[in-house]
Amino acid sequence: MYRRNIPAILILNILGIALFLSFYLPANHGFWFPIDKSVFFFFNRHLVTDAWFLHLVAITNNRAFDLISLLAMGLLYLSYFLKQDSAGRRRYIIIGIVMLMTAVVLNQLGHLLPVSHKSPSLSFEGVNRVSQLTGIPTKDSSADSFPGDHGMMLIIFSCFMLRYLSRFAFVIALLITLIFSLPRVMIGAHWFTDIAVGSMSVVLVGASWWLMTPASDMLINWLERKLPGKKNPKTSA
Repeated sequence: MYRRNIPAILILNILGIALFLSFYLPANHGFWFPIDKSVFFFFNRHLVTDAWFLHLVAITNNRAFDLISLLAMGLLYLSYFLKQDSAGRRRYIIIGIVMLMTAVVLNQLGHLLPVSHKSPSLSFEGVNRVSQLTGIPTKDSSADSFPGDHGMMLIIFSCFMLRYLSRFAFVIALLITLIFSLPRVMIGAHWFTDIAVGSMSVVLVGASWWLMTPASDMLINWLERKLPGKKNPKTSA
């Protein structure tokens, strides 16, 4: 079964590496910089022309709003968790633990990439800063925004939904990813490429080897055998 995944894994790795190199190798990041600049200034100029948009961006980038993204992911996962018997629920808890471990490891590996830059809100002169315009405590800048941590966590969550839950859960997770990663771009705390290139390239390479080979199943099954509680007969045999 897993051997059939090797061509797909290699294709995903080629895409991930090519995506990163298309950003890393050209001077000034090649065609990506005009895209980044256009996206940033499109949203930035609307901060002073639309009060509703300004306050929406401020609220959705407040640290407390991150709890809503966790709630959205949690409710999606819970909807599947509650359908399981006790052994199945135990396994879902372990899958959740492995998902968190995966996110931490891939995030740390992502910061080993040879790219480091300030967020667009710190890269241009005379830009509109949401925290200054509203006085609302909000994340509108970052000293090192590449790759996008928040976006990477959401993408990894989506990958786990596809691998262990269902395609429907994957589609909902993608919507959650889009909804909760976009505010970081709108406020200028992240470049568009921090997520579209940085986060995506790391996940394409790392998650493909982890989720499309026996690796993640082996860790889940090992934890299921070692952790106390009612074992799943399918994995404890």
